[in-house]
Amino acid sequence: MTAEAQTPPVEAPEIPEIPEIPEIPEIDVMGERDFGFWLYLMSDAIIFSLLFATYVVMIPGTDGGPTAQDVFDLPRAFAETVLLLTSSFTFGMASVAVLSGNKTHVVLWLAVTAVLGLGFIGLELSEFTSMIAAGAGPDRSGFLSAFFALVGTHGLHVTAGLVWILVTIIQLSRKELTPLMRSRIYRLGLFWHFLDIVWIGIFSVVYLPGVMGEAF
Repeated sequence: MTAEAQTPPVEAPEIPEIPEIPEIPEIDVMGERDFGFWLYLMSDAIIFSLLFATYVVMIPGTDGGPTAQDVFDLPRAFAETVLLLTSSFTFGMASVAVLSGNKTHVVLWLAVTAVLGLGFIGLELSEFTSMIAAGAGPDRSGFLSAFFALVGTHGLHVTAGLVWILVTIIQLSRKELTPLMRSRIYRLGLFWHFLDIVWIGIFSVVYLPGVMGEAF
């Protein structure tokens, strides 16, 4: 009697476990852009602080030329202030419309803001033109150079803001109020309100003391 050879069972090879791949966190692009824009505003605030300091130091440097009392027109500066502060309110209404998702009202309020901003720039240009025509240009004295540098830099920022508003209106005519568009309008609002705050400083530090003949 022959014993049948029994073949031992073949064990299947163990398959090594594949380690889990850790999830890559999503990058908050809009949050990073907002943070970067805040950094820009802080750098802009430093620039304006330096311009304010330069102006205050250069107030006595008229070199025998026109003083602030001779060239500043307080009613016109007050009109500029009213226009810019009103534009800040209208932009706030645009922000409310963004929250409610009403694109038509967003475009409407942005357009009103742009008109008010254009009125501000128009008054500022007329002020510069009349001052230069009266011989009170930026090359006349250190005081006037500092004045034109401070107020002119603010005016350039307002002009840039107007271009930004126009671009936003054009984009809204072609797109919906997506989260990306809302983020852009949010940053535009930060920029516009920042310029209003700077102008309040200009009106309080430059025009009011200048017309009243008060020195720092």
